Amino acid sequence: MKTQAITANFQEANVDALAVAVFKDEKASSGVLKDLDKLTGGIISSVIKNEDFKGEVNETALVRFAAKGKVKASMLLLIGVGDKTDYTTASVSNVAGAATRFLRKRNVKSFALLPRSDGEDRDVAQNAATGFVTSQFELDKYRTKDKNTKTVDTFVLCVEGGSASALKDGLNRGQIIGDSMNHTRELANEPPNVLHPTEFAKRSQAMAKEAGLKCEILDEAKMEKLGMGSLMSVSIGSEQPAKLIVLRYEPKKSTAKKGELLALVGKGITFDTGGISLKPGEGMDAMKYDMSGGASVFGAMRAIGLLKPSVPVLGIIAAVENMPDGKATRPSDIVTAMNGKTIEILNTDAEGRLILADAVAYAEKQGATKIVDMATLTGAVIIALGDVNTAVLGNDQDLVNEIIECGKEAGENYWQLPIGREYSKGIKSDIADIKNIGPARKAGTIIGAVFIQEFVDKAKWAHLDIAGTAWNDNEKPHQAKGPTAVAVRTLVKMVEKSQ
Repeated sequence: MKTQAITANFQEANVDALAVAVFKDEKASSGVLKDLDKLTGGIISSVIKNEDFKGEVNETALVRFAAKGKVKASMLLLIGVGDKTDYTTASVSNVAGAATRFLRKRNVKSFALLPRSDGEDRDVAQNAATGFVTSQFELDKYRTKDKNTKTVDTFVLCVEGGSASALKDGLNRGQIIGDSMNHTRELANEPPNVLHPTEFAKRSQAMAKEAGLKCEILDEAKMEKLGMGSLMSVSIGSEQPAKLIVLRYEPKKSTAKKGELLALVGKGITFDTGGISLKPGEGMDAMKYDMSGGASVFGAMRAIGLLKPSVPVLGIIAAVENMPDGKATRPSDIVTAMNGKTIEILNTDAEGRLILADAVAYAEKQGATKIVDMATLTGAVIIALGDVNTAVLGNDQDLVNEIIECGKEAGENYWQLPIGREYSKGIKSDIADIKNIGPARKAGTIIGAVFIQEFVDKAKWAHLDIAGTAWNDNEKPHQAKGPTAVAVRTLVKMVEKSQ
């Protein structure tokens, strides 16, 4: 896929189609819409006048016209973006994606987008390229027929009077981020007989080589030696050995304050049966995506390695399969985590927090002063926030605020939930230091977070529960059904703003 930018008039674009963002209730009486209306012989005015198109978010109208003069295009796609006050730079990603998917279905091979954004040229281009790249991901990797073979090969961004160098840089950055998000989505879509912990580790090693990262794989012997009894309690019932994947990005010249290190930690349960606390059979197939937190760390670290920010970043993925067998952990077992705390396991299906306990403790031992973990941790978060917002909780308000703000800039939504001593009382055990579940049906997402918090010592820490946002149940105008690569853009934004 090829991306390019032009800073001249859109008529200079040598493409099959044009796509333009249109605001709600906008008329074709001035600016670029007036120019396009003239080019199409007044069709845009007619469409708007007849109320066939009102500019609502994701509304589309395709106009065919006879090319005149320099214009090669014979199609114009109007894309509604809603109220102008709600149209952000991040919105450009969705507009570019929606245009790509709409035109791809009609076998259009090239198009130019007029984003009409007031944002900085580099940011507009980055979002546009990200949307273009991610919109072409599909779930059909394993189909032998009825595969989607249509692609838009060339994307042109038109920003008249813009900075050519800033636009070019933004497009390059956007392609890197978009490709990294698609890597995340491909991992989350893999069946568990293909993507088990060993394969996850193998792919991480290959990615690290591509992106210029250091990669270390801790096997079960090393984890046992480190005292990771919490993580190992989940792995013990599976024939697939657990792997702790450690990715390191180290800039040639760091601008980070002395001793500061951000760690991104992801839950990588490659399949979750629930263990002895077996899940119901209906819907269990969805548990292949229980490694989406780890996949987001994978994608974010890939983008970071290729974008080369000036601050170091540590990425940790706890890759484990949760299975029941004769050796599997039983409800009422007690295990000891890496930091010496004892855990009474009352439900083996509350396993994500068990692997993250040792993973965040390990991150801090490696020098992390700021930790962000992400996991498809609780069904409770889906009840609370649906698929619109990712829950964020943490022990440092500045870090939580940073994630929320970076999410807004990146086009991802976060909603803070509380934590505190009153909630921590819910995991107090009668016979061990803590237990892995709290009171039935009460504050499930918060209880999961306060459990993980027990394994953070001095580091600033935030937890992202992505169970509701890591997977789309339905196709969206800009995105296929399935994995979303949530948090990748936010994490990259956080790293770059910390330079």
